[in-house]
Amino acid sequence: MELDFEVVDLPEADHVAEGEDAPDFTRPLVNDEYWEDVALSDLLADGPVLLVFTPMDGAFPTTYIWNELRDRGVAEYGVQVAGVSVSSPYEHKTTVEDRGIEAFAGLFSDPQNGVAERYGVSHDLDGMAGVSEARPAVFLVAADGTVEYAWAAEEWPDFPDYDAVEAALAEL
Repeated sequence: MELDFEVVDLPEADHVAEGEDAPDFTRPLVNDEYWEDVALSDLLADGPVLLVFTPMDGAFPTTYIWNELRDRGVAEYGVQVAGVSVSSPYEHKTTVEDRGIEAFAGLFSDPQNGVAERYGVSHDLDGMAGVSEARPAVFLVAADGTVEYAWAAEEWPDFPDYDAVEAALAEL
């Protein structure tokens, strides 16, 4: 099969691992109604969080990841699903509506990519100086802040093993 794009190896990521504490952060969390500054620890006060890092909204990996998670019904596992990307709250609002992910907690807007840097999943875009975004990554964070499952892309494009994500959700 001939691809319309080149598969590129990403540099090795030193990302947050299973058993480690998830770094807390506060960013605008966008849902289908509004957005406000929310800390990860605020979400964890209500239970586990599936934290999903994606490239900017509109990128095809982002579209596929949100469609797959929605179609698999991951929110039905009793976790809050929250995304993180460099996209603005305005772009996130459109993505929430277009992808039909209103059942998720929302999407964190992280324009400077600082959250991805703290999680070790930031990468530079095509050699552009000072321009970075998150590589696709998934962290299942237990209510106590411990990472129970961690995955980060090793190439672009790369997608989570959704069956493994569901298995980790089922073990909570």
